[in-house]
Amino acid sequence: MPLEDDELMIRAAWYYYVGGLNQEMTANRLGLTRARVNKMLSEARESGLVSISIDHQRVGVLPIEDMLSRRFGLDFCISTPAFGFHDASPADSDIRKQIAFRAVGVAAANHLKTLLAENETITIGTGWGRTIEQMTLHLAGVRAPHARFISVMGSLTANNAYNPFEVVHNLARRTGAQGFFLPVPFIADSVEDKRVLLSQRSVVKAMEIAETASVCIISAGELTEESLLRSQGMISKAELESLRAAGAVGDTNGIFFDRDGRQVDHDLNQRTIALGFDQLKTLPVILLIAGQEKAEAAKALLRSGIVNGLIIDGDAAEAVSALG
Repeated sequence: MPLEDDELMIRAAWYYYVGGLNQEMTANRLGLTRARVNKMLSEARESGLVSISIDHQRVGVLPIEDMLSRRFGLDFCISTPAFGFHDASPADSDIRKQIAFRAVGVAAANHLKTLLAENETITIGTGWGRTIEQMTLHLAGVRAPHARFISVMGSLTANNAYNPFEVVHNLARRTGAQGFFLPVPFIADSVEDKRVLLSQRSVVKAMEIAETASVCIISAGELTEESLLRSQGMISKAELESLRAAGAVGDTNGIFFDRDGRQVDHDLNQRTIALGFDQLKTLPVILLIAGQEKAEAAKALLRSGIVNGLIIDGDAAEAVSALG
């Protein structure tokens, strides 16, 4: 009787990652082609079935971690090694971004496991984006039924894995924890609409949980045509240009900030439904940065005074350091 695909994937993962068999040996044992085994192993990682943990502390603290911690007054900094991509082609750029997202996702998932192990009743606020999505994918083998996850921003209209609602749902599902989210849009149509939405009882309760989070995990976005906000159509080209004109260099959770890490005076900042900088400054905040293109936004947000811990890929860390 043939095995189901899920069972084949599990067996392939056990043979390869635990048993130490190479792909050819795994394929022979399962009666499959090597190409199919390769695909299964890739799917096992992406689905979260396999979680990779690399203890970089065994080779000592990377010098750039200590430098960034001292420079920006951080409680801690975790950096992956630099991978040395130089964007010679669009294909190299895509590969670099994928590796950066996954590397930071793995490091963030390992740090989150530690947080959950140290405090079984912890409340963790979460943002959105591809880096945080990768963190959820690499969080496996953790049970935290007394913990809580809460989105610190409204949700998007598109049903993507990096949507705040999906992030909280996946974290809760993987850990057995409770999940809460703000049942409101990412950006309200008007300031008055925002006031009405924030007055709803379900929103008041969710905001109270978010404002008392034990720690918040956020990411930052660059403010360019290639940013996620633009590629997903969440802000228009005209809005992007007006934000840049107002001095904005990046955003976190839809809050746009300038080179000094201050919220800019712009209509979108008045309509975004999320914890603002004044609220985040009262909470422990961990910033995830993946990708050299986010260096300017990362440096600005690190200067804001809201960030306590940083998890970053090595190439982005070098880019932040090079900005002076």
